[in-house]
Amino acid sequence: MYMPYTSNPKMPHVRMDAVKLIRSGWSYRKVANHTGYPIGTLSKWMKKAELYGGLWIPTNSSKPFHHPNELSEEIVDKIIEQRLKRNRCAEVVHQELVSQGVLVSLSSVKRTLRRRHLLKERSPWKRWHQSGERPLASEAGSLVEIDTIHIVPRPVFRFYVYTLIDVYSRWAYAKALERMNTHKTLSFVREAQRISPFKFETLQSDHGPEFSTYFSEQIGLPHRHIRVRKPNDNAHLERFNRTLQEECLNRVYPSVKNYQKAINEYLPYYNNERLHLGLDLKTPRNRFQAIDQKTCMRHAAMSTLKQQIPHHGAG
Repeated sequence: MYMPYTSNPKMPHVRMDAVKLIRSGWSYRKVANHTGYPIGTLSKWMKKAELYGGLWIPTNSSKPFHHPNELSEEIVDKIIEQRLKRNRCAEVVHQELVSQGVLVSLSSVKRTLRRRHLLKERSPWKRWHQSGERPLASEAGSLVEIDTIHIVPRPVFRFYVYTLIDVYSRWAYAKALERMNTHKTLSFVREAQRISPFKFETLQSDHGPEFSTYFSEQIGLPHRHIRVRKPNDNAHLERFNRTLQEECLNRVYPSVKNYQKAINEYLPYYNNERLHLGLDLKTPRNRFQAIDQKTCMRHAAMSTLKQQIPHHGAG
């Protein structure tokens, strides 16, 4: 069905050009024949031109002022009041209103909150990350978790602590930085790879902006993201973050220099001396020593097996 409303972005200037022709001395009929618009429409444009000035006449919204099924002002006020009370999501607001005897649908609650700009809209620039299959932490480096701790000692001051842990051995690394972005993340992971006693095979992180698609493309390693709003997928690193703060960072004045100095003193203790319940009261260093022993035994067994195989001559 034909609708007279138009979304042509050039129409505001077309309307003003018609008004300028009338003001220059053209008759309404002549302008109507020239532009193809009826005289009544031109008359309305002349009245609007006085309100909007001499640049253009904007296209007004075609939205009706009222609808027979629209929510009453009382229900709208209750939706907004319930949202502002605890700042909960639309689903919770809807259930709380239903419990209070307010008959309203979930879609109406979401639509009302969206119109009042009370919903956090997803950024159009943020792309969804596809999480591949989680690898088993069967050996050192098979699954390495990375994250960022936000340090806000004062409202106008903020810095960050990058953290990394290997799930199999619990070997960890951390670094305090003034800024957080994709390039800092790449530098941090590459630095950790240089000093680590094993090779990283798969990285795992949350959906933070520092772990964007650009990071996945540039790091040169398989990179998977955890499920949205599921921090337990990075449980080993979340626990290390808490341990790092309780045993190290909370003991010094919050600054990048102080934190980095404390981290440099704490990491050797954490990786070489601190007993881990998850490792049966062993250290990450003991874990590597056990790995080295198994490797040596495997090589020795292979050498013995090769010596026992008879070599047949060509004759």
